[in-house]
Amino acid sequence: MKNHKQTTNLHNFNYSFIMNIFSLFKYVPLSVLRVMARFVAWAMALMPNLKVNHTINTNLQLACPQLSDSQRQQMAHNILRNQALSSVESVKAWAMPPEWSIAQIKQVHNQHILQKGLQNPKGMLAIVPHLGTWEMMNAWLNQFGKPTIMYKPIKGKQANDFVLQGRQRLHATLVPTDGTGVKAIFKTLKQGGFSIILPDHVPDLSGGVIVPFFGVPTLTSTLAPKLASKTHCAMVGLSCIRRPDGDGFDIHCYDLNHKDIYSRDITTATQALNLAMQHMITPFMPHYVWGYRRFKHVPFAVNPYKLSTMEMQKAQQDLLQTPSEPPPKMTQTDSEKVTMVDKQIDQKIDE
Repeated sequence: MKNHKQTTNLHNFNYSFIMNIFSLFKYVPLSVLRVMARFVAWAMALMPNLKVNHTINTNLQLACPQLSDSQRQQMAHNILRNQALSSVESVKAWAMPPEWSIAQIKQVHNQHILQKGLQNPKGMLAIVPHLGTWEMMNAWLNQFGKPTIMYKPIKGKQANDFVLQGRQRLHATLVPTDGTGVKAIFKTLKQGGFSIILPDHVPDLSGGVIVPFFGVPTLTSTLAPKLASKTHCAMVGLSCIRRPDGDGFDIHCYDLNHKDIYSRDITTATQALNLAMQHMITPFMPHYVWGYRRFKHVPFAVNPYKLSTMEMQKAQQDLLQTPSEPPPKMTQTDSEKVTMVDKQIDQKIDE
């Protein structure tokens, strides 16, 4: 009994200690955190065999084949630095009160697009790619209502509790990334509210369709276009980009109400949404999270991130030689799986 009590006390001490470590970010100036992030990025750039460096390089070879080796290397360094900066900025935003994050927003471009979307009686779906420091934008966006947001717990209980604590201070309603969450978002939109979706993650093999993203046919989530088709809600793209001088952030709003995004043909709609996100990302390429394995499931390779340099170059050439061809069709088995998942989403929405 005594040993059990000692173990429990030790666990509680470790938990409190780690939480206190996280809370220290509240007292460390953002400028200091950014210096640390730049140093870490610089050190990581010296190790080309790191997984994140290999991922960034592979993504750029696929998405930006027109870049020379030196141009690709320079962009890869910028991407690595921006990802490190965004990481510490997000941690700082979680540690600070919402008012601090709101004060970091210096300018909002085309805010009238957002205001119009929020006034839509059929609700609004905010499309937020993994571009810039989106966590810094959360507090600012929560000023306009109580959005419903899917939340997937991160690894590590202490880290997850820290992030959850930071997000729960906002007005948002957090829902799980499953059918229950889909139903909650649908209900929010039907009531004229708004939700936020990051639609550029890699879905399960049975949870998406293969459509181009930066010219690369890849598995893409169908959730956002399916919700748009079902509800006819307003679609507004949002990004939060660090200013070049580091003095705060700018928010960019985009009108995504293109007819193809609302198409009942899920492939057409998903491809249109990918193209819309591509337009959002292109002006800020070094700010996109290219360290994420976005092209993990493609029809021309089992996994491009496992290819050698020569194999990667061959795959790149194959893409260049067939730029105008439509995306490859899925097998009957894959198609049946996608249809099954779509029916499950429909069922959750219609319940």
